[in-house]
Amino acid sequence: MKKTMFFEKLDEKKVQCRLCPHNCKISDGKKGICAVRENKEGILYSLSYENVNTMHIDPIEKKPLYHFYPGEKAMSIATMGCNLSCRFCQNADLSQTPRITKIHGEKVTPDEIVRATERNDCKIIAYTYSEPTIFYELAYETAVKASKKGIKNVFVSNGYINPKPVKKISPVLDAANIDLKSFRKEFYMDVCGSRLQPVLETIRLMKKLGIWLELTTLLIPGKNDSEQEIKDIAQFIASVDKNIPWHISRFHPDYKMRDSGYTPLEKMNLAFNIGKKTGLNYIYLGNVPSREHNDTICHSCKNHIIRRANFYVKENHIEDGKCGFCKETIPGVFS
Repeated sequence: MKKTMFFEKLDEKKVQCRLCPHNCKISDGKKGICAVRENKEGILYSLSYENVNTMHIDPIEKKPLYHFYPGEKAMSIATMGCNLSCRFCQNADLSQTPRITKIHGEKVTPDEIVRATERNDCKIIAYTYSEPTIFYELAYETAVKASKKGIKNVFVSNGYINPKPVKKISPVLDAANIDLKSFRKEFYMDVCGSRLQPVLETIRLMKKLGIWLELTTLLIPGKNDSEQEIKDIAQFIASVDKNIPWHISRFHPDYKMRDSGYTPLEKMNLAFNIGKKTGLNYIYLGNVPSREHNDTICHSCKNHIIRRANFYVKENHIEDGKCGFCKETIPGVFS
């Protein structure tokens, strides 16, 4: 166990966690909503620190991050747990298990993670799969050590985190993909057990702090895929920055939403077109058979400057951060 970084002591050995917007008030011997932060005698401890459940290598495109060191490998790590309870979660065995049974994993220290990253010639560490916010202490300490070695750090996150922890880690957090799951507060409350507004604030804050940002929306039939809601999401992204890449993912039945069907391809294409009409420069479709919508197309000359297949880069025509055809600057972080 590890003493957490963000909590306040209250009366009668109670504590209030300040890591995420749940701001859980936790009695002695109890855990927060995430089920991996426990109050012991008036001190809040992380049960996920150095308790790694998953650790292996992915292409950075799988996060998905398409404008951040394309084609590079990312050492991807996760512990169990999440501060949301999404009924459609596609990693529920990892994220939701601590709420019903004891968490498990292997002891892996920040130093060991960094050494494994170097040994496998990875330039990036991705804190991913479950929710990096809830294993913040492990992620923060690892990111600090990795940054000193020239290794980049990325979060794949639901964005449900308070501003202070974001600011604390921002000097060593190079990029993030944030799930913007919906643009309706009712969806966040009923389907995810959280609130929309803090996620929007996290997106704006990360952009302001200079963290490279990409967003993902999973389109769920009948839940968040109305034409108006898609427009609202696209307009919000455009209001922050039209160059933020937007990944629109196709839903497949999972966890507690197995009664919903796959997202129709027509709806995926509709969302793509709405995003383009809104002025977004870079939109990608995930979990669809077409490779075209996974390519990066220069917003100026419309040439395919990165061609991808199954998360792997096949061609890269970006040179010194510019389009290899028209020399327009391409938004992103490129080696």
